[in-house]
Amino acid sequence: MKAVILAAGEGTRLRPFTENMPKVMVPVANKPILLHVINALSGNNIRDIVIVVGYKKESIMDYFGNGKEFGVNITYVTQEKQIGTGHALLQAKDEIEEEFISLPGDNIIDEEGISSLIKNECEISMLVEKSPHPSKYGVVKVEDGKIKGIVEKPEKAETNLVSTGICKFPPDIFDFIDRNVKEGKNHITDSLHSMIENGEEICAVMGNGGWMDIIYPWNWLDVNSKSLRNIAPITSGKIEKNVILKGDVSIGEDTVIHSGCYIVGPVVIGSGCEVGPNVCIFPSTSIGDNVAIYPFTEIRSSIIMDDATIGSNSFVSKSIIGKGTKISSHFSNIAGNGIIEMEENFYRINDVGAFIGDGCEIGDNVVVEPGKIIGRNCVIGPLNIINKNIPGESEVI
Repeated sequence: MKAVILAAGEGTRLRPFTENMPKVMVPVANKPILLHVINALSGNNIRDIVIVVGYKKESIMDYFGNGKEFGVNITYVTQEKQIGTGHALLQAKDEIEEEFISLPGDNIIDEEGISSLIKNECEISMLVEKSPHPSKYGVVKVEDGKIKGIVEKPEKAETNLVSTGICKFPPDIFDFIDRNVKEGKNHITDSLHSMIENGEEICAVMGNGGWMDIIYPWNWLDVNSKSLRNIAPITSGKIEKNVILKGDVSIGEDTVIHSGCYIVGPVVIGSGCEVGPNVCIFPSTSIGDNVAIYPFTEIRSSIIMDDATIGSNSFVSKSIIGKGTKISSHFSNIAGNGIIEMEENFYRINDVGAFIGDGCEIGDNVVVEPGKIIGRNCVIGPLNIINKNIPGESEVI
C-alpha cells in the first residue's frame, strides 16, 4: 500500500512562523510535523510515499530527500497553485495504481490510527475523531458505522465527531475527483459529498485520540506538550557537574549543559546547544539545534527554535521564539490571559505567552504582554513594553 501526503499549503494561521517554511515543517518535539506523519506510516510498513508539495517546497525536499534516511521511499509531485485538497490529491494520480491512504501532512497522527484505517474492510473509509472544537472542522454524521454527511465548519455543530482528512481510497477515486475538480469542486470533502449523494458507502473509523491538529500558535504549544510525553530520555553531549535532570530529558549531540542547571522533563534539547550555567528549564519545553541560553534564565512550557539566543536573567513562559531570533538580557514575557487578534478575529486565550517570529533582535529589559505577536525580522530596542502586535520588518525604538 502507498500513501499520499498533502503538504502543499502554507498554514497562514501560523504566521509569522510559516512565512519562512510550510506548516508541515513546523517542529513538534523538535521534529517537523511531516516527520511524525512519515513515522506513523512507516510504523505500519507503508514505505512508498508520494508527497504533494507546493509552498516553500524546497524546505521539504531538502530535509527529506528521497526518504532513504527515514526508512521510506519518497516521490514528489507539485501542486503549482494551492486551490484545494482534491486538486492537490489529483496531482498524485500518475503515481498510484493500487489502494492507498491520503492524509494531510500538517496534522500529528499516531501509528494506531493508521493501523485502524488499514484494517477496515470498506473500500472507502475515513478516520474520524472527537474534537472539543468541532466547528473548526468538517463535522461528520455517522449512522451504523457509515458516514451519512459532512458539514464544513458549521456555526453550531450537531456532534463532536470530525473528519481528520485521513482516508483510504481505491485508485479509481482519481476519476471521481477529476470530474469534481473540472466542475470547480476542488476539495476532497466536495468529492466525498458527491459520493454520499450517489449512494457510495464510506465507512467511519473511530480514532483513539492520537490525531492532533495545529490551527493557531497557541494550539502548537498544546500539541508540543502532548507530543513530548512520548520522548525517550537521551543524554548525549556534555553534562557538567552539579546539573540536575529530572524526568524524561533528551539532550542532543555536541550540546553542553553547564554547572548549576536544573532541568525537569519532559524536555528536549537539540544538538550544538549551550545552556547555562544556572539555567532552569521546566516541563513541556522544546529547544532546537544551536541554541544558546545564557545564565540565570528560566524557560517554561515553550518552543525555542533553531539558532535562537536567550540572554541572561531572562524569563520565557508559554511562548514560541522563532528561528535565529536573538534576545538580550533581562527579557521577560508575561504568561496570562490575553486577547489575540488574528485574521480580523479576536480570540480570548488563557495562560498564554508571547509569539516572536524568526530573525528578530530584542534589546535588554524588554517585556512582552500575554498573547502578543512580534513578526519576523523585527528590531525591538531596550526598555520597551510590547502591549500590541508588531508587524514583521518593524523597528521599535
